[in-house]
Amino acid sequence: MAFSGVKNDRGELRILENLDELRTDLADYIAELSEAAVKERGVFAIALSGGSLIGLMGKLCEAPYNKTVDWGKWYIFWADERVVAKSHSDSNYKLAKDGFLSKVPIVPSHVHSINDSVSAEEAADEYTFVIRQLVKSRMVSVSDISDCPKFDLILLGMGPDGHVASLFPNHAVLDEKDEWVTFITDSPKPPPERITFTLPVINSASNVAIVVTGESKTESVHLAIDNIGPDSPSVPARLVQPTKGKLVWFLDKPAASKLDSLQFPE
Repeated sequence: MAFSGVKNDRGELRILENLDELRTDLADYIAELSEAAVKERGVFAIALSGGSLIGLMGKLCEAPYNKTVDWGKWYIFWADERVVAKSHSDSNYKLAKDGFLSKVPIVPSHVHSINDSVSAEEAADEYTFVIRQLVKSRMVSVSDISDCPKFDLILLGMGPDGHVASLFPNHAVLDEKDEWVTFITDSPKPPPERITFTLPVINSASNVAIVVTGESKTESVHLAIDNIGPDSPSVPARLVQPTKGKLVWFLDKPAASKLDSLQFPE
């Protein structure tokens, strides 16, 4: 590991030498949270995202994790999803199924994907209803300071523009305070129709991990983590601030290269 520690109020930084180290550290982290949640609550409620994140979770499909993780206790959700058919190449569900879910013994009825046959607005409403029912049955915890669900872990990637889930810069959904799941029809990145967890739900989680790799993300990582001036552009990832939970950043060295005060040995 190149660097690990806590930096200001932006959570714990884990900066890894290479992608292989990052994959191993991420698998260890998820497996430990799973074990702790199952021990405490009997279940592990985890929300996934799309992009490169699923590939970076791949070590969980290998030994020892594929045997030691209590997969039957996992409940799977998506922090955001594209409103396309589940068989479509843009589907986060398809990405997760092909790259992860089909390789580990997760109970199919514990996998909660969106209804892909309705509008974005209806899909968001239905997904909210599904989560509310699981909060009532305590498969998903509830925040003790709001009525929001409290997922055991929300896993997020980050785009070069600093977006997380489908919360894009300068978009009205960043100000959504009441809904658990909302929708957009004008995503600046195709496909345009998406559903997404809102910031109150993300910030109610017990644990949030943001996983970022590559040189194209260096500026957004800097803007999201470092103490920047009031005139600097704001990125959505900076608004991820768990109220009572823990935030961990998993970064490779290229993504972390513009962070203030971090010096890597040559």
